[in-house]
Amino acid sequence: MRSDPVVQRREGLYCPAGDFYIDPWRPVARAVITHGHGDHARAGMGEYHVAAPGLPILRWRLGEQRYFAWEYGQPFDLGGARVSFHPAGHVLGSAQVRIEADGQVWVVSGDYKRQPDPTCAPFEVVPCDVFVTEATFALPVYRWPDTGEVAREIVEWREHCAARGETAVLFCYALGKAQRVLAELLAWTDRPALLHGAVAAGVEVYRDAGVPMLATRAVGETAKGADLAGELVLAPPSAAGSAWMRRFRRVQTGFASGWMRIRGNRRRRNYDRGFVISDHADWPDLMRTVRETGARRVIATHGNTDAILRALNEQGIAAEAFQTAFGEEN
Repeated sequence: MRSDPVVQRREGLYCPAGDFYIDPWRPVARAVITHGHGDHARAGMGEYHVAAPGLPILRWRLGEQRYFAWEYGQPFDLGGARVSFHPAGHVLGSAQVRIEADGQVWVVSGDYKRQPDPTCAPFEVVPCDVFVTEATFALPVYRWPDTGEVAREIVEWREHCAARGETAVLFCYALGKAQRVLAELLAWTDRPALLHGAVAAGVEVYRDAGVPMLATRAVGETAKGADLAGELVLAPPSAAGSAWMRRFRRVQTGFASGWMRIRGNRRRRNYDRGFVISDHADWPDLMRTVRETGARRVIATHGNTDAILRALNEQGIAAEAFQTAFGEEN
């Protein structure tokens, strides 16, 4: 009986043939990283193998490390495993990891989405024997609206706030989500947005990579005591309820996230508005992707696995789960 090319260890997902870990959550000698979010890319690894478009993100987040950058689709050997990165469509430089070892082809998806996104390369279907898929939003209730239309709703919300003498503060993750919102807004407005400092740093990384986005300026560059009514401000969720919010005289708050698909989430988090924008695959796209890979076996991880395992097993696809550490993408 052939052994699995990827197994679960306390440090993370491990490839014995290549002696490397994928997105490890403990320090290891050799790490293969799918993308730069903090629950996937951590400090303390001996060496990092990354998709080349994601290297600026890793440098921004982790500083100078021992990096090995590979172009999408470029095969390279680690020990007895042949490895390549393929676009995941999640954020700039995000990648699926294709592993060929022991006569099998496995693909570890990392986080991914199938919706169009002007800020990163689109998801590529990679045929495989076993597909390790994320399951962040793996419940049938999660189905995403058109993101361009949601961007229009954000512009209308800002105009509504302006009429009321309020600032529209939109909370969104500083890596990926903020940049996608700014790129989508280009179709609806040319009025610049203001940025919290934590968001501004990531936006500059994307601009340096040539990603077109709405013009921005930092909130900190505005005159002290200036009335920011009618402005759209992008800030990380950690800024909600902080002293930083006191600079706005009157304010409405919104949150851009797939979690806003459930209205109760907006109420529990005390946001005035919820905008459904996600950088993960929704339920229909999770199921579609599994079918398109042709995988005979699926391993779900990084989220809500029960529903997708049940649905896949009912369709005759062998499905199981890996447990991985994951969290919000600040």
